[in-house]
Amino acid sequence: MEKQIIQIALGNVVISDILSGIAQKVVRGERVLPAEGLLLFEQGDLGFLGKLADLVRVRKNGNNAYFIRNFHIEPTNICINKCKFCSYSHHFSKTSWELTVDEILEKVCAQETNVSELHITGAVHPDRDIYYYGELLAKIRTARPHLHVKAYSAVELDYMIKKAGLGVSEGLAYLKSCGLDSIPGGGAEIFDETLRRDICGMKSTAAAWLEIHEEAHRLGIPSNATMLYGHKENYAQRIDHLERLRQVQDRTGGFNAFIPLKFRNSNNEMSDVREVSVTEDMKMYAISRIYLDNFSHLKAYWPAVGRKLAQVSLSFGVDDLDGTINDSTRIYSLAGAEDQNPVMSVSQMIAMITESNRTPVERDSYYNRRA
Repeated sequence: MEKQIIQIALGNVVISDILSGIAQKVVRGERVLPAEGLLLFEQGDLGFLGKLADLVRVRKNGNNAYFIRNFHIEPTNICINKCKFCSYSHHFSKTSWELTVDEILEKVCAQETNVSELHITGAVHPDRDIYYYGELLAKIRTARPHLHVKAYSAVELDYMIKKAGLGVSEGLAYLKSCGLDSIPGGGAEIFDETLRRDICGMKSTAAAWLEIHEEAHRLGIPSNATMLYGHKENYAQRIDHLERLRQVQDRTGGFNAFIPLKFRNSNNEMSDVREVSVTEDMKMYAISRIYLDNFSHLKAYWPAVGRKLAQVSLSFGVDDLDGTINDSTRIYSLAGAEDQNPVMSVSQMIAMITESNRTPVERDSYYNRRA
């Protein structure tokens, strides 16, 4: 019976016995093991992976494809770290800038009232501690009390908490009291320690990233998770990264979504590394959806891959296209992404989803449907 279901689901896709065995596990809702995830990367045909990922997508989210009205604030590009893949910080651009609190509040107040989420992330400024960022949160909360504030990557949090001489739990609890609602997934990059030292050796460790997110979940602060892929990593290192995230999610259930982030090679120290193909992008989405069985949502961050590929990703397990952005981020445009001024209207987002035969759902930050 299971083989018949797989044959119906996969159509004319021809697969080996070992891949058939993995597919049967997915159909039954059983967990794919690390060695099996590696086999999917090494041997899985893209058509097979897409069909299998789609089974998981439908099981978790039906035909829904989510989006949100959101905007970003990037407070500064002055950074203590010097990551080789970064096109954003002052190290490579040779220009530095930092917004004042008043300038940030002006940007917040300029947004339309129906915008539901603010995403704050950027460089790790050497002179700003947790109290500066806590006061910023409190002022944003006063100015826009109904705005969900998703702020500060784990590497930013690691620095500001240590700078204040606090423990992780104590620091996160303080920020929550100031108005922190959730944490973005940035800074994860790749967890493999050897490769991490090579491409971002000054940055917080993988262990620190994971500890901060796990502790945040215990305090009732949800977060997202990411992986920077398509640079020097191999398939085994990708699976290792996914496995560490899956283990945290088993313990806490606090991750809202996983977002594969494509490496872009413009204007950084890794410009000699070729970007991966569209096939590799879709394989990354599909296997992420198959492997992360305890994650409810898989997001394609369209400013990173472009609108067309984000739309294609809806056929490879993705159920969330992020949001309207409102031309408020430069991290990927500086690295060579096609959208140099990333902004998408609600009508454009809905059209992109409906053209893919998905049902558009405007969501809040917790994936509840907005009226």
